[in-house]
Amino acid sequence: MTILTSLDELHAHYGEPVEASIIKEIGHLSAAYRTIVEASPFCSLTTCGPEGLDCSPRGDDEAVVRIKDEKTLLMPDRRGNNRIDSLRNIVRDPRVSLMFMIPGWNNVLRINGTAVVSVGQELLASFEKEGKQPRSVIVITIDTAYFQCARAIMRARLWDPAVQVSKRDLPTPGSIMQEISDSFDGKTYDEAWPGRAAKSMW
Repeated sequence: MTILTSLDELHAHYGEPVEASIIKEIGHLSAAYRTIVEASPFCSLTTCGPEGLDCSPRGDDEAVVRIKDEKTLLMPDRRGNNRIDSLRNIVRDPRVSLMFMIPGWNNVLRINGTAVVSVGQELLASFEKEGKQPRSVIVITIDTAYFQCARAIMRARLWDPAVQVSKRDLPTPGSIMQEISDSFDGKTYDEAWPGRAAKSMW
């Protein structure tokens, strides 16, 4: 195994990026990037803290974030598992990274920046859905924004129904936890999950 151990070695191995890879990165939302964010119902949110890194899926039934202005995004913290890994990281280290995805679109939009966790009542109320408010809103200040080329999603055929894996061929959440802990009742957990999710979506 040959390991690259310096930036000089890495750059020599890969060469220089092409012009398009450089000019696409800007420090705000352009009109095109705004359109992408407004169309994206899903993104991954990456944070870092003393315990390490965390990457959390974030989704909504419309745009996953609200655009406040060309430098600011608002992300409601909808119902989840209450581990609050991302939030615990943000209050100690504000650096965040987001990757926006749109079903059927082969590119992704990446945004890096910093964030704070707001519990302002007016802001929470503005995200109310089906009578439920988020517990907090993540306010993200954009440092860089750029799109990622389509090769990865094209290679993975991510949106191609012909290669989708049947849920029956994958372990269920209940079976995963029962494998870890013999005392956990995975069957009951899986049977109750759809009803529990329907009552706690927001």
